[in-house]
Amino acid sequence: MDIESRGIPGGYVASTEFEEATRIQGIALGFEPAVVYVEHPIQDRTNDEMIKLADDAYDRVVNLILNA
Repeated sequence: MDIESRGIPGGYVASTEFEEATRIQGIALGFEPAVVYVEHPIQDRTNDEMIKLADDAYDRVVNLILNA
């Protein structure tokens, strides 16, 4: 929240496992964070699988930054 209050775009990337936690925390803080969700799980993925996740999320992350 501090970053955004200073006019700096912010957000984060998380796996879909954390969608509900993000929603609940946002309600508690009165803040809706900018977030890009990627497929869960993350751990135990091969390097190639991680590269694909990153490639698939790239445009959404750029959009998050540019429109935050």
